[in-house]
Amino acid sequence: MNLTQISPSLRYCAPSIGLYFNTPSSLRRHRHRHRRLRLPTALPPTTSSVPKTTTTIISFLPRFLNPHFVTGNCLLSRMEFQGILIRVVCVVYSILVYFPWDVQSFHYDIRRHTCPGVLDGQVSSLNGPASEAVEIDKRFWSGSGIGTNKEMVENLQNYGVVRSKKVSEVMESVDRAFFVPDGVPPYVDTPVPIGYNATISAPHMHATCLQLLEKHLQPGMRALDVGSGTGYLTACFALMVGPEGRAVGVEHIPELVASSIKNIEKSAAAPLLKEGSLSVHVGDGRQGWAECAPYDAIHVGAAAAEIPPALIDQLKPGGRMVIPVGNIFQDLKVVDKDTDGSINIHDETSVRYVPLTSREAQLGDN
Repeated sequence: MNLTQISPSLRYCAPSIGLYFNTPSSLRRHRHRHRRLRLPTALPPTTSSVPKTTTTIISFLPRFLNPHFVTGNCLLSRMEFQGILIRVVCVVYSILVYFPWDVQSFHYDIRRHTCPGVLDGQVSSLNGPASEAVEIDKRFWSGSGIGTNKEMVENLQNYGVVRSKKVSEVMESVDRAFFVPDGVPPYVDTPVPIGYNATISAPHMHATCLQLLEKHLQPGMRALDVGSGTGYLTACFALMVGPEGRAVGVEHIPELVASSIKNIEKSAAAPLLKEGSLSVHVGDGRQGWAECAPYDAIHVGAAAAEIPPALIDQLKPGGRMVIPVGNIFQDLKVVDKDTDGSINIHDETSVRYVPLTSREAQLGDN
């Protein structure tokens, strides 16, 4: 994935590295050699401070190293990627120093997706690429000191992931600490293993999906959570659709269904579980849950090789489904069903999720 694929509208984009070849008229006339390391900043420069240039962007970070691969709910180690990224920064900067290119700026463009702490503020008083790498290494995973659920949500708000009052209220009401294993820091923006080769997604991915589905999670509507895992997002759905609506979780690991019910009973969604407007079932999520269909909103918490037809069939006209699709390369797809039944699909961002598969395949390594 290269930089040209990143939409400016994405408020929590992936860290990306690219070469910016800027050729202002003065540079074209005199052929001076300019090399400058531009450090990450929280805000883009004002238009008055940027010379008019022609810019060519070349992405040299191959897609298999793209940081989107360490988001979603993948079991890959984010810290392993951190070392790779910093080494790439230093090596490429060294290459730039020795190659006679007309490079006005080497722009290390960190976009906020998996590592929002990079843009906590202005970076200053650094000397050279080594110092920059050390500073980025220290700041890359900031946010790990967040100690309350409210602080977690405020952090997501600060970086534009949570943009609506409704999503903010729901995520503050459903304490993530009830849905992660004991001994695990609950509020760090990272996926967490929950056993059975499954995970609970990172908070920013939960927030992203809630934002994408918000208009389809109004009071009285119906929502389906496929691969409900610990039950966190199912509980959020239930609070959004209310007692007059219906929230259904489907998970094919019986032990996870049992533990998710216990998790929900500790949360703000417990009354909805008791009265029956929220329920969690053992089943193959690829087949949905036809008993309560059609659904205004469907969320799939694992990556399908292709969109399951049963889920499209159970999506209500006017409804929306959010589902990661792909094997090695995955995209978070937004599926909208028009009132006439026609289907529109667009890619929201690249992600990395555990696969949506059979119970036997998921437990094969256990």
